[in-house]
Amino acid sequence: MKKLLLIAAFSLVGLGSYACTNFIVGKKASKDGSVFCTYNADDYGMFIGLCHFPAGKHAKGEMRKVFDWDSHKYLGEIPEAPITYNVIGNINEHQVCIGETTYGGREEMTDSTGLIDYGSLIYIALQRSKTAREAINVMTTLVNTYGYYSGGETFTICDPNEAWIMEMMGKGAGSKGAVWVAVRIPDNAICAHANQSRITKFMQYPKGDVMYSKDVISFARSKGWYTGKDKDFSWRDVYGEPTFGGRRFCDARVYSFFNRFADNFDRYLPWVLGKDPNAEDMPLWIIPNKKVSFEDVAAAMRDHYEGTPLALDSSNVGGGIWQMPYRPTPLYYTVDGKKYFNERPVSTQQTAFSFIAQLRSWLPRQIGGILWFGNDDGNMVPYTPIYCGNTVQPECYNTPGADALNFSDKNAYWVCNWVSNMVYPRYSLLFPPLKAMRDSLENSYLAQQPQVEKRAAELYNTDVAKAVKYLNDYSNEQAQSMLKNWKELATFLIVKYNDMAVKPTEGRSFKRNKEGLGAKVQRPGYPEAFARKLVKETGDWYLVPEEKKK
Repeated sequence: MKKLLLIAAFSLVGLGSYACTNFIVGKKASKDGSVFCTYNADDYGMFIGLCHFPAGKHAKGEMRKVFDWDSHKYLGEIPEAPITYNVIGNINEHQVCIGETTYGGREEMTDSTGLIDYGSLIYIALQRSKTAREAINVMTTLVNTYGYYSGGETFTICDPNEAWIMEMMGKGAGSKGAVWVAVRIPDNAICAHANQSRITKFMQYPKGDVMYSKDVISFARSKGWYTGKDKDFSWRDVYGEPTFGGRRFCDARVYSFFNRFADNFDRYLPWVLGKDPNAEDMPLWIIPNKKVSFEDVAAAMRDHYEGTPLALDSSNVGGGIWQMPYRPTPLYYTVDGKKYFNERPVSTQQTAFSFIAQLRSWLPRQIGGILWFGNDDGNMVPYTPIYCGNTVQPECYNTPGADALNFSDKNAYWVCNWVSNMVYPRYSLLFPPLKAMRDSLENSYLAQQPQVEKRAAELYNTDVAKAVKYLNDYSNEQAQSMLKNWKELATFLIVKYNDMAVKPTEGRSFKRNKEGLGAKVQRPGYPEAFARKLVKETGDWYLVPEEKKK
């Protein structure tokens, strides 16, 4: 167990600023009654697969080592719980799922002597909780007992019946404690957070739908940060006030999600554009104008602000010749002493892993919980199903010898990144075949789901262990099949689009002429929109002169 914990701790590298995105869908807001919650884990250089912590019983006095999720620094030891639950990725066998985004907040509140960082907090809570409320209790008890090492954090904490958003900050070096607030998202609502504190005046919520530390307001008063009435206290405005970047790079991703399920949501554009200090702020949640499906959530995780004024497309030269909806980082750049920025969408090239958790109360727990997992930018890969009772990871998500500096064609992170990095710079040419493969695989998983789960339920009635193994084997088969298809896609793309030409195909087969050679290649040249930009920039420099007839 200790060895597994060590491996999990060292499989991650630091999550940078503006790094992650979470979406939440309540059970009455979804099309089928599922609770959905999502997570994009984004950072350059991050290499990670699918972690696993087996269920266990622990003797009194047994300790576990704690390593900071970002830096891998050893923080210390804490006592193990007598019983821990099986955890696969960010979901446990009881369908509890936890995600996060970092917003930082007041630097002086970070406790450099704390023993529990936000990443360890997630996985320890998953091992010790059967419900979202229990996870909140575990997390807050841990930081009050051992101190909170990280900066300001927003957590998504869900089970098949409830969805919560919790925000937490330490109380400074040596404090051994934290201030925090947790708000239950209504069952008929959707919510989102993306590296910007989102909870404002929480005292307005019904007593059963909000929890907070006893000193959440008095601590701010003791520091001179707040002097108003308790009912008017806003967590975000005191502990994590948004900057321009917090609105434009972070809340803009929340806007992109809400905008899909709301009418006239452009009223909040002045807020997310970040330049108007008096703009109307977005609500913490909204009631969607339609029931939200898995496909809707997946599309939102693949968003580049399409259809909004922030869209990353061919509207400017930043997308290159083939309209890439991605931009290089850092987000800020300087020209002639002036500071400029790139948009920061949900879907981004530095995503190490992405998931959509589907939690269903009406099914046996090991059948009801699915972590739809992708080991790269969610736009560039299909989400494969990982059931919450699984105890063995697919080899492609847990590959011996593969890491951030060692490529392996057995590893999903590397094979998927191989394909993605071919596609990014020639997006409008190469993305259509990738999307076709992605959607075909994902649709096949969804189509198989009823039959697979029916069989699992039959097994469950007589032998739970057999049902869990059946779902584990099915999950691993689909993940390995995805890897096989993605390797074939990689070779197809390099052959078809080699040297910026296009070889004709019929389906996935390359055409040949009657002599057996490859059919004549097509040379698509510049897309019209880019050609016009190039001519506008270069004027007549490349204009072909008209030749006079003799």
